[in-house]
Amino acid sequence: MQKNLKLRALLVTGVLVVALVYLVPTFASPLPSWWVKIFPEDTLRLGLDLKGGMHLVLGVQLDKAVETTTERVAQEVKNTLKRRRLRFTSVEREGLTDIVITMPPGADPAGVKSELEDLVTFNRISDSPEEIRLRMVNDEVRRIKRYAVDQGKETIRNRVDQFGVSETTIAKQGNDRILVELPGIKDPKRAIELIGKTAQLEFKMLDEENSLDEALQGNLPPGSEILYQREVDPVTGSINKTPFLVQNRTLLTGDLLADAKVEIDTRYNQPHVSIEFDRKGARLFSTITEENVKKRLAIILDGNVYSAPVIQEKIPNGRARITGQFTMDQARDLAIVLRAGALPAPVEILENRTVGPSLGADLVRRGIISIIIGGLLVIAFMIFYYRLSGVIADVALILNMILIMAALAGFKAALTLPGIAGLVLTVGIAVDANVLIFERIREELRIGRGVGAAVESGYSKAFSTILDANVTTLIAAVVLWVEGTGPVRGFAVTLSIGIVASMFTAIVVTRVIFDYFVLTRKVGKLSI
Repeated sequence: MQKNLKLRALLVTGVLVVALVYLVPTFASPLPSWWVKIFPEDTLRLGLDLKGGMHLVLGVQLDKAVETTTERVAQEVKNTLKRRRLRFTSVEREGLTDIVITMPPGADPAGVKSELEDLVTFNRISDSPEEIRLRMVNDEVRRIKRYAVDQGKETIRNRVDQFGVSETTIAKQGNDRILVELPGIKDPKRAIELIGKTAQLEFKMLDEENSLDEALQGNLPPGSEILYQREVDPVTGSINKTPFLVQNRTLLTGDLLADAKVEIDTRYNQPHVSIEFDRKGARLFSTITEENVKKRLAIILDGNVYSAPVIQEKIPNGRARITGQFTMDQARDLAIVLRAGALPAPVEILENRTVGPSLGADLVRRGIISIIIGGLLVIAFMIFYYRLSGVIADVALILNMILIMAALAGFKAALTLPGIAGLVLTVGIAVDANVLIFERIREELRIGRGVGAAVESGYSKAFSTILDANVTTLIAAVVLWVEGTGPVRGFAVTLSIGIVASMFTAIVVTRVIFDYFVLTRKVGKLSI
């Protein structure tokens, strides 16, 4: 029995040492260099409501994602029919999910229908000698919408990670919303611009065969559009718009990018964004530049022309650069959104809330005060009602709080205001198990059993009741974490950790202390 007691004492000591190691970075700053090399350096994180920062709810425009996919498939069908030299008048998207292929008089649609057989995501809902209509299948529509939210969440996460914000929360809400929480953010406007950019990068040829002036007067040639280059005067802040007549056809898009980074022009000392395509993109870019030497290629981002350089020669390495009157932050943000990828669908900000750091600090102070007051009241009650045995329960309670804080730091979970509520509740739960055990021990002592037998019987008889109560509470906490969001999850995480820690401290730690006095010190009477 003595040997078993030593092993349990070593276990408790080991757990306490590990917990203190995880708490050192939170309470000792800065850390020595040798500590960082050996031990963990993560501090206890504070949630948005305690640290201050931004709370955003973004709505994903799912219909736009379906529309974009239909438009892309329509363009692919058009290119396939051209490549196969099949006769058709036009291939156009109608609505969100329909593609209409118009046939010229006397054309045989059999060849066109044959090419459409492999298009499994669209059904042919009607056809005639003059027109073939395709419609996207419902399963594909649902898949695109689901992908738009999931991929949008990951794209935003990549952008935020590269922006340098730590301890973020980015989660899916419902079917078409994304929750974004950015603790400690210092530039909310820049963060919103970075998150919301669609980053639709396109390469199109300028229409140099038709007159820009006539197009501006309303005589827009078919197959072309007018886009503008926005230039901001760094001195006055005024915006100058330069019009360009651009061909509608997109030759290359940003989804084939391999890298994007900020570089400084040594000649003008201005930042620009250097981009590099993957193998497929490099091959397409090489073909485009080879076929359009001495013509102007427009580099377009989100409908704005950033530059329109003249192609001097074939560019085989798949590298280009986007120039403009960038500040360093603007160039860096542009490189981030290009590297992280374009959002699969536009997003709109449905909710934008900022929590100031002063409010967060006040909430932390009040939360700590509530824990201290609650803890002191529980400690005082246990000593008053159970005397020295109550002191043992209080030691376990203090250790319980240490373990919870260490677990939050170790698992990199954020402590939120609802989490503090979970801590206060855990203070009561932690001593509840000891109350059950102590009452059982009292009963055994009343019927005349010895101290050792009373302690043994008290713990064994109360164990099943304690286990049942804590497991049912833990199940409820897990359900809250799975189904809840934001504050509810913060409460569930702290409560779950607290339940596990209280089981350990109430059953293992207090039993070690009792066994020490009973087996080693041979006490003949318990103060309980």
